[in-house]
Amino acid sequence: MGTDGMGEDREVAYPVLEPDQIRSLAPYGRVRTTAPDEVLWREGERGFAFFVVLDGRVAILEMSHGEPREVAVHGPGEFTGDPDVLTGRSSLVTAVATEPGRVLELDAEALQRAVRELPEISEILLRAFLTRRSLLLGGGYAGVRIIGSRYSPAAHRLRDFAARNSIPFTWLDLEKDRHADALLQHFGVSPEQTPIVIGIDGGWTRNPDISDLARHAGLSVEPEVDELYDIVVVGAGPAGLGSAVYTASEGLKTFVVELEAPGGQAGASSLIENYLGFPAGVSGTELARNALLQAQKFGALIAVPERAVALRTEKGRRMVVLESGLEIVTRCVLVATGVEYRNLTVPGMRELEGAGIYHVASDMEARLCDGDEVAIVGGGNSAGQAAMFLSRSAGRVHLILRGEELQSGMSRYLVNRVESTPNIVVHRERELHALEGDDRLSGIRLRGSGSHEGDEVVLPVQALFMFIGGEPRTDWLRGALSLDSEGFVLTGQAVPARVREGPEWRHLGRGPSFLETSLPGVFAAGDVRSGSIKRVASAVGEGAMVASFVHAHIGRFA
Repeated sequence: MGTDGMGEDREVAYPVLEPDQIRSLAPYGRVRTTAPDEVLWREGERGFAFFVVLDGRVAILEMSHGEPREVAVHGPGEFTGDPDVLTGRSSLVTAVATEPGRVLELDAEALQRAVRELPEISEILLRAFLTRRSLLLGGGYAGVRIIGSRYSPAAHRLRDFAARNSIPFTWLDLEKDRHADALLQHFGVSPEQTPIVIGIDGGWTRNPDISDLARHAGLSVEPEVDELYDIVVVGAGPAGLGSAVYTASEGLKTFVVELEAPGGQAGASSLIENYLGFPAGVSGTELARNALLQAQKFGALIAVPERAVALRTEKGRRMVVLESGLEIVTRCVLVATGVEYRNLTVPGMRELEGAGIYHVASDMEARLCDGDEVAIVGGGNSAGQAAMFLSRSAGRVHLILRGEELQSGMSRYLVNRVESTPNIVVHRERELHALEGDDRLSGIRLRGSGSHEGDEVVLPVQALFMFIGGEPRTDWLRGALSLDSEGFVLTGQAVPARVREGPEWRHLGRGPSFLETSLPGVFAAGDVRSGSIKRVASAVGEGAMVASFVHAHIGRFA
């Protein structure tokens, strides 16, 4: 075993490869000797190699608290690595040979080939990588430190981004943590200048944006300069990740651009219970994390956070323009940017986002409102899942409906659970009328409608969750693609006839395929597509279908 610990998780995390498994890996790498105290890679490095120990021992160390701490020691038959050996992120740990020995070394590209071509070994490695990351975080790895107020919208955005992108971080709360003030004094920062982010390398940034946090965490991935991609996927929700897995696994050079976090809105769901193959349900975080690693295993590059700002055509190629000014050249594009939750036009709504008003209900928000009264506006599945999740920790959950019946927008199994949960109170025929609180939410006012016309109810809630439908993220596509009246992307036969009969399509001798937009080779899938079914499974299915359409489009020009 690689550590002194016992238990099922450690057995999964630190398996010993059989001799025939090592022999099957041998053609992908090279055998070399190691010397005592030789550093195989250092914390913060990218593109580090994967090693199977043949003789000797290799220690894995982490220094998130300033002093080296031994995480594991790999002996003969064991191997190094965690998800970052495949993702391209900076390593969280350092690997050092502790005695003379030999190792089988595979660089990152060779390891990707091996996991694609050796399914038995792929399963062992991927399960080990994921479990090791969980054990590292559970063992006190500090990671990036974020210092700020729990009531700060800026601090909440940073914490949310870190949590949803699996960035290890330590949160230091100005209101509760006695170490926070000492750190602020050390850096010469006043509480008014927070939040601050301290990277694992000791560098820090005052009041950072999401890009600064990604840089401190070694998250950024850039496309290869002057590279022609087969497909650029814009958006890494269920549709985008589904497409990335299938296009990359079929040998298409795939680059994925995501603004916030892999998984999209589904990635923030506490529990998805009607997804095929998961009878006990699956959290959005787990689904997104596994899909992300699966796509990267097949060679897809995934850049977070990156915003696409334009789509244009040059010499028959499609160009996806990023906010940074970088232009990615590609044969095909998939628009999978999904939707963003709407806000009600209630005074103070935007000012209190992240300071009591939220659009996701994750573990972080649940901890923030532990024992408090909370409210949810919405009657769909997302609202029902959030109500059930928050009911475990909140003192009371108020579910606010404009209509009379939950059944009109929520799956029957969720309706039954919501109605049978004692601390969930359903307010029918009510609308959010006003917010109370200055720098943080302290209550809401509801106005009655229908049979409750004229009634007003005041609820002393400390958190308000908004799940009232979404608007498509297509502002960057206006003028480039045909959109419907609400801004969703038109595809297939829904593309206007005058466009389908235009010169580009006449030249090809065909019309748009089912998921193809008004531009040949540009596809749309998932919630952003006009007429799509707003479910995780259908979004994944549409994303997967795109691979065959891309092959067909590229094949015409091969």
